[in-house]
Amino acid sequence: MEAIHIPWLLKLPEQTEVIQVKECIAGLETLTPVRGRMQVTHQGNYLEVSAQAETIITLTCDRCLQQYNHRLQVDASEMVWLDESADQPDEGPLERETALEDLVETLPPQGYFQPDVWLYEQLCLATPPRQLCDSDCPGIQINDHEPGSAALTDQRWQALANLKKQLPG
Repeated sequence: MEAIHIPWLLKLPEQTEVIQVKECIAGLETLTPVRGRMQVTHQGNYLEVSAQAETIITLTCDRCLQQYNHRLQVDASEMVWLDESADQPDEGPLERETALEDLVETLPPQGYFQPDVWLYEQLCLATPPRQLCDSDCPGIQINDHEPGSAALTDQRWQALANLKKQLPG
């Protein structure tokens, strides 16, 4: 996907660019290309960006460490404010209070919007923070009652185990 020059959007019908997505996105490891639709509309002092997209990614289960495939779906929209000071360096103090209203995306009105970067961010936000192959996943199974299970323990603890055996009951 190519970057969109923001003033160019004003020349389009309804000031809207519709992008059919069917490609791999740099930095995002997927099994299938990302497929979907993005729409970027110039609304005067902000861009209205929306996307519906999906792909399949491989995740590792947090409990059993097995890999599994997960369908990643995004149905997102966002307003990106156009502000002349968006590309200016921040000269303020390193530590300061930030109002909730200031926590918004901004771009310079004469700048570029990068749809692939925006879609990458939305897909990353849609990745589940708790990755489980199944809601009933029991995790890694360790059976301490098998004769060979002693090999599973850390040998550095063997000296402590021997010392414990020498202590009175």
